[in-house]
Amino acid sequence: MKTAFGVLGLKFGVFPSLRIELSSLRGTKQSPLKESHDFSSHRSGFAMTTAMKTSKQSLLLILFLFLSITAHAKILLPQILASNMVLQRDQPINIWGFAAAGEVVKVDFAGQTKQSITDQNGKWAVVLSALKTSSVPQNMTIAGSNTIELNNILVGEVWLCSGQSNMEYQMRKLAKIPKPKNEKLGFPADEVAKAKNTQIRIFLVNRKALTRPDDVHKSWSVAQDSALRAFSAVGYFFAKEVQEKLGVPVGIISSAVSGSAIEPWISPEGFAKETYFKDKKLSNDPGKFYSTMIEPLSDFKISGFLWYQGETNCFLNETISYSYKLKSLINLWRKAWGEQLPFYYVQIAPFNYSKQKSDKVILTTDTEPNFWEAQQQVLRLPNTGMISTTDLNDNGEDLHPTYKWEVGRRLALLALAKTYHQPVNYSGPVYKNVVFKGTRAILSFDHLASMDAIAGFTIAGKNGKFVVADATVQGGKVVVSAKEITKPIAVRYNWNENPSGNFYSNGLPALPFRTDNPLINQFKAN
Repeated sequence: MKTAFGVLGLKFGVFPSLRIELSSLRGTKQSPLKESHDFSSHRSGFAMTTAMKTSKQSLLLILFLFLSITAHAKILLPQILASNMVLQRDQPINIWGFAAAGEVVKVDFAGQTKQSITDQNGKWAVVLSALKTSSVPQNMTIAGSNTIELNNILVGEVWLCSGQSNMEYQMRKLAKIPKPKNEKLGFPADEVAKAKNTQIRIFLVNRKALTRPDDVHKSWSVAQDSALRAFSAVGYFFAKEVQEKLGVPVGIISSAVSGSAIEPWISPEGFAKETYFKDKKLSNDPGKFYSTMIEPLSDFKISGFLWYQGETNCFLNETISYSYKLKSLINLWRKAWGEQLPFYYVQIAPFNYSKQKSDKVILTTDTEPNFWEAQQQVLRLPNTGMISTTDLNDNGEDLHPTYKWEVGRRLALLALAKTYHQPVNYSGPVYKNVVFKGTRAILSFDHLASMDAIAGFTIAGKNGKFVVADATVQGGKVVVSAKEITKPIAVRYNWNENPSGNFYSNGLPALPFRTDNPLINQFKAN
């Protein structure tokens, strides 16, 4: 008798031995035909007889395995539900898994008992009422034909971080890098050795395993030792800052792939909902990582997303297309979780793109500033934020700058201020608008602080040639001018792949910008 759970096992690879036998059987059907062309009829007949015997044996084995499976089907959980996890506080929590069709499954946790019956596809699910913060480890029991006990579970804040190599950048690398030049930002080279905070928990996505049910329940770890060495440095330092400031448990999920473009993180359906991509051909395997590394997590409640990606797309000299791709990603992920979750992301760090050879596009010193501008357009979407990294690379030839602890901290400042409403400074100056009066350009900013002469500004007249400008803070505005320009029409700040401006507020750098931004009218946030 075939059950839905047997089908589920084949789909998710729960029963690999059964799948192997099926593939072997398919192979034996082909072999006699091939043999008859190459050998004598006697040899062919022997092969046919052998194949028939093998087929019978395979069928018997499959039948045996199948009956065994249906007789002893047990409850299995998704990879994301495991001992040591952190559950999101103050929200109803999904607990789900797989079992034989029609099986009654009971979940006990934090004084709640919920019950479910598996559907015809072998899936069951319960919803726990919103949980209060808990720094004291608790156990969860899931019982049916077998009993699973998950232990050392905390309740607090959970975040998902994703992107390419700069997000994937592992903690173990901190012990091997040269001492950074900016001593004010510190250098936690021994962080893994010192990490003893059991209130921080980490989950590293394994792309090949995430879609398969789990019967080990060890995919979450306390943030220390070997598990931490292999984990995202940005993700960990974000969690460390948030945990320290809020005083609650923090769980961080890392789902990143080195060298990945943005397209694999967006499903074809996600692209289809954005009119910009109508009739446009997309490359870089759309949906490849979304379906295997993001969507399977979407039933697990989280507080928000962290994103550090863009270098691969910058090498393709993208501008407005990247803005719409990032918009599509945000909308898709929010829809998957069913909430307008905060989305905080990282401006890609300075790098000498103009020195890189490309067969596809021409890379110039404007390539990266243009990309930064494309990244910033998404700030027009609600509940988003981007940190500046113009001061976080000691070497323009290094595509993987070392200051990952500061990247994580700056992302945490965004979350603390905008998500958790803590009284912290979270941003450097952010350009708003400009007014040209005579020989001067008068610029307005959010998060502007008083300071002396500012380096990094350039200004241009009607000929479009930019020259180094003088810039000072006057009356809550930034006044920019240059002797050579009598009638300015445009101003830029840090518009270079190797920016050297010193425009800061509260110790945080301003985002690069230009007043003659062409994407303002090209990008539609709604």
